[in-house]
Amino acid sequence: MINIIYDAGDFMKYRQVQNIAKDTFKYIKSIITPDMNLCDIRQLCEDKMFELGADSFWYWNIGAFVFCGDETAVSVSGREYVTSDRMIAKNDIVTVDLSPQNNKIWGDFARTIIIENGKVVENIESIKNTEWRNGLLMQEALHNELKAFATRDTTFEDLYYHINNFIKSKGYINLDFLGNLGHSIAKDKTQRIYIEKGNTQKLGEVNYFTFEPHISVVGSLYGYKKENIYYFNDNTLAEL
Repeated sequence: MINIIYDAGDFMKYRQVQNIAKDTFKYIKSIITPDMNLCDIRQLCEDKMFELGADSFWYWNIGAFVFCGDETAVSVSGREYVTSDRMIAKNDIVTVDLSPQNNKIWGDFARTIIIENGKVVENIESIKNTEWRNGLLMQEALHNELKAFATRDTTFEDLYYHINNFIKSKGYINLDFLGNLGHSIAKDKTQRIYIEKGNTQKLGEVNYFTFEPHISVVGSLYGYKKENIYYFNDNTLAEL
């Protein structure tokens, strides 16, 4: 087994860039309203990330992937992504996925937002739409399952099978266009390795990895996403 030795300065750089994503999400969530255009939301997010210290965006030079309504169930590569000229409705579901970068240090953070009666619903349990509420609760359950299951010796493939079986057992499906659930954090996007079938590398052999299941239920128009970067603090999995 490869033992990763963390450099404190390097760790702080990753945390700072990830905080750019987190703070940008908090910002957009605080101002998002019905009738806002998705293109405007993307621009606001990207401008905010630059303001907070990003120097570029690592994933196909797109800082914010923004979807609403039935688009939230669409999984697409950054090579093909085009922000839709759509307006947010009074009752809507919105996914924001952020990819800031500074000096080749990545952030990666995504959340699904629920808007009901024109306002963002902050508490999952307060969401009135049962399907949307259950979708976000399922995301919480998936991240809790990751933390309960994953160890340094867990392989990316082990995690792939375990989480996909968990998703299926709860009546959901994995929407990812490649079927994976996340990836390692690298300094070149071509060097990423994935939570996918056939990857026998151990989680403890990388410094950081994302966990970003994109899920739905069969026949639904809507998808749900929650993405964090994780790392091992000694033997405990922690969120960056």
